[in-house]
Amino acid sequence: MPLEVGQKAPDFSLVDAYRKQRTLKEFLGKKTVLVFYPAAFTGVCTKEMCSFRDSLAAFNELGAQVVGISVDSPFANKAFADQNQIKFPLLSDFTRYVSSQYTGLMLGLSGINGYVTAKRSVFVLDAEGVVRYAWISDNPGMEPNYEEVRNAIASF
Repeated sequence: MPLEVGQKAPDFSLVDAYRKQRTLKEFLGKKTVLVFYPAAFTGVCTKEMCSFRDSLAAFNELGAQVVGISVDSPFANKAFADQNQIKFPLLSDFTRYVSSQYTGLMLGLSGINGYVTAKRSVFVLDAEGVVRYAWISDNPGMEPNYEEVRNAIASF
């Protein structure tokens, strides 16, 4: 079952783009925006992650940080971050375990049989890790409502 508003976000340990283990616990104490994206270097994912990159200063002013999560390898995430000048952490959920807990899984992205990814989704967590906002899309071509995400951050 996907994560819902009011639930405590499950802790995780994932590898970042520099192959360092990162846990949800290390991000707590601050509002956290978890952005699950299906695949690095795809059109919509690039646009989405660059939109979050461009909004980072505004999020920081609201006391929030952004963390991206995909099923891509840490090597692909590093190249993706470098190419797009993404300065927030990109974590690799290559086992798909965290994605299955948070978003549920999307089967057959782009019609590729057997290609399993996270559903495009955004979760805003409070400082204690409780979900205050959740958006999950079954349509990988749909971007989140960025203003809605900003409003959710500002609401608490």
